[in-house]
Amino acid sequence: MWAKAGATAEKPRPHLKTALCRVVAVSAVVREQQANGEVILRLTTLPRQGDRPMDEGELISTFLGYLGQHHPQLVGFNSQTADLPILLQRGLVTGISAAEFCRRADKGWGSDYFSRHGDAHVDLKNVLSGWGIATPTLHELAAAMGIPGQIGAQPHDVVNWWVEGDLRSIVAQSQYDALSTYLVWLRAARFAGFFSEEQYLEEESRLRGMVGDRIAQGDHHLTQYLDRWNSFTLQPDDAIVISLATQAVATDQAA
Repeated sequence: MWAKAGATAEKPRPHLKTALCRVVAVSAVVREQQANGEVILRLTTLPRQGDRPMDEGELISTFLGYLGQHHPQLVGFNSQTADLPILLQRGLVTGISAAEFCRRADKGWGSDYFSRHGDAHVDLKNVLSGWGIATPTLHELAAAMGIPGQIGAQPHDVVNWWVEGDLRSIVAQSQYDALSTYLVWLRAARFAGFFSEEQYLEEESRLRGMVGDRIAQGDHHLTQYLDRWNSFTLQPDDAIVISLATQAVATDQAA
C-alpha cells in the first residue's frame, strides 16, 4: 500500500487514506457524577491488555456501543474531522453494527453525535481554533497551557511502533492524549464559566489523584506524564500583570 501511495527512499511510509488504516487503540477519560454528587474519573483503554492486540471490529464495536448505550457527552480534539470519521470508516470495513450510536435524535436538541452544532459531540479544535496556518495541534495548545503535550524526546510514530510490534507505546500515547484532551476541556469549561476556580482546581486534583492511583496499580508509564505535568510552574506571585479592562476604559475615555 505504501508503494502505491508514492513511497520513496526519503519517505518510505507515506500517509495512507484513513479507510486503509487499522484502529488498534482507543483511550478516553470518563467522568461520571453519581446521584449523591460524587464525581468519579476513569481512564479507560481498548485493548484492555496493552500488549495484546484486539480484533479491530470488536474494538470499534465496543467503544461505539458504550457511547450508544450510555450517551455521554463526547469531547475530543480534531475528533469531528479525524477520530470519528476513522471509526466510522473502519467500522464499515470490518462489517460491524453500531445501531444505537448511529440513531439520530428525533428533536434538534437530542443527543446526536453526528451534529456539528449540538453538545453531544464537542470538538475542541473547532471550538477554539477552527482552520488555518495558526491552528495549534493538541500538543502545542496543551504545552502553552502548562499541560503535558508531546511526551518523549522525539515525536511519536504510531506506524513504526505498530510495524515493530510495540503496541504498548501506542496504548501509552493514546492515554497521554486522552489525559491532555481532558485537561484542555477542563480549562475550556473553566473559561466558559462551568467551573468556579475552586471547582476547577478540585477537578485537576481529582485527575492527578486518578493518575497516581493508576501508577500505584502498575501503570508505570503514566509516571512520565505525571512528572511532566508536575514540572510546569505556575506564574509567580510577583509577576507583572497588565489589566486589559483598565486599558480598555482608559482608551474609551481618551477617545
